[in-house]
Amino acid sequence: MGILKTANQRPVLHFSPKQNWINDPNGLVYFDGEYHLFYQYHPYSSVWGPMHWGHAVSKDLTTWEELDIALYPDDNGTIFSGSAVVDWNNTTGFFPEQPGIVAIFTSHLGGSETSPTVQSQSLAYSHDNGRTWIKYEGNPVLTHPSNPDFRDPKVFWSKPYSKWIMTLATGQTISLYSSPNLIDWTFESEFGDGAGSHEGVWECPDLFELAIEGTDERKWVLLVSVGDNAELEHGSRTQYFVGSFDGSVFTPEHSDIRWLDYGKDNYAGVSFSDIPKEDGRRIYVAWMNNWRYANQIPSSGWRGSMTIPRTLSLRTSEGRTLLRQHPVKELDLQFTESVALPDLLLSAGKEFEFKAEADCADLRLHLERFEAAEFGIVIHHTGTDRTVLSYSAGERTLSLRREQSGDTGFSAMFPLPQTTEELGQLKDIRVLIDASSVEVFANDGLSSITSLIFPEKPLERLSFYSVGGQVQLRGGSVKLIQ
Repeated sequence: MGILKTANQRPVLHFSPKQNWINDPNGLVYFDGEYHLFYQYHPYSSVWGPMHWGHAVSKDLTTWEELDIALYPDDNGTIFSGSAVVDWNNTTGFFPEQPGIVAIFTSHLGGSETSPTVQSQSLAYSHDNGRTWIKYEGNPVLTHPSNPDFRDPKVFWSKPYSKWIMTLATGQTISLYSSPNLIDWTFESEFGDGAGSHEGVWECPDLFELAIEGTDERKWVLLVSVGDNAELEHGSRTQYFVGSFDGSVFTPEHSDIRWLDYGKDNYAGVSFSDIPKEDGRRIYVAWMNNWRYANQIPSSGWRGSMTIPRTLSLRTSEGRTLLRQHPVKELDLQFTESVALPDLLLSAGKEFEFKAEADCADLRLHLERFEAAEFGIVIHHTGTDRTVLSYSAGERTLSLRREQSGDTGFSAMFPLPQTTEELGQLKDIRVLIDASSVEVFANDGLSSITSLIFPEKPLERLSFYSVGGQVQLRGGSVKLIQ
């Protein structure tokens, strides 16, 4: 079908670079009134290549200013994924006068016929809010004698144990290290043997503590991205573990595999460091793409974007402690129009249609009485392009279908349905629609589907339907950017 006009239009609600390639978010950190988003960036092409750290900042998590490249390749290699923290107490010695930001990243030296791939961890630091960087003269600070998969350091300060903790992707495991100063590292433990999904290489870990809603209890969450396996249908995706952490060892409390998202386009996500205590949120951003087709998506001049920043929390549901996701509240301020939907009683064979020509939309529905075999939402991009969300009462699952959503011919996997695990009765659903994406949050954020789409236009109208019975909708709304 070729390159569509919409694929060349920059998403309104999602960060994307002005030009060229982007993948994993890196170094998410809040400092001095700014949210910093660093990211894997290839400044010379719109396909993956030698990695740098791009840089953007925001004061509200929704409006981003793209800045100069932060980190360039050097003699230690290209600049792979990592994290950033504020060294409030000058543990490094880099900040004798006032706190600053330290970036901890993987230096990647590609292998050849005569030399192996080498991945090691390096530091850089900034005295001017991330605008310029000094690489530590003692780089690298952490190496491995033989493991070629030794990357993606995510670091946080553990106040109870008075040390920095690093989670590091080490092939099919996550290794934990500790340090008093971000420079000298000690191995603590290794997690992953017999736990979770091992369908692909483990990448981009993140370990943090969250409160369980409605209780005084707190638990630890470990995010682990699982790389693409060409033998499987879904490509790259992200799992999570809930458990405990004693300053050295992470111990999961469950043996089942728990996916962060059931769409195909949520990968390598990590959370912000140093969110102010009075805010208290754990805010997460992921790369909105899939390694199976990331280099082929139909765009021109630029390629790739991030998910909407999401607030993460824990909730106990049917005896399991599950991760919830909600778009950050700041997103509400971006919409220019809000329309309340009438209360609807959908009957089999009768659709309700709402005209909504817009660049972006935020649809929210509450389902009260559900007697149907199926309930669905159709996002009509044009007269022929459509994306369909449907809930099966028999399977108790939610599916997103994009085989008619526009350009799908660049990947055999792209048109395949995206379906949640069993999520119980569907009670509410929220759908964010942008120029080239749909993000779905169901049952108060306990299930999500993140999906790219490439229609000719973002949105012309919405329609709702039921099959095999009635569905009562109350208190629905649509927010629009036109």
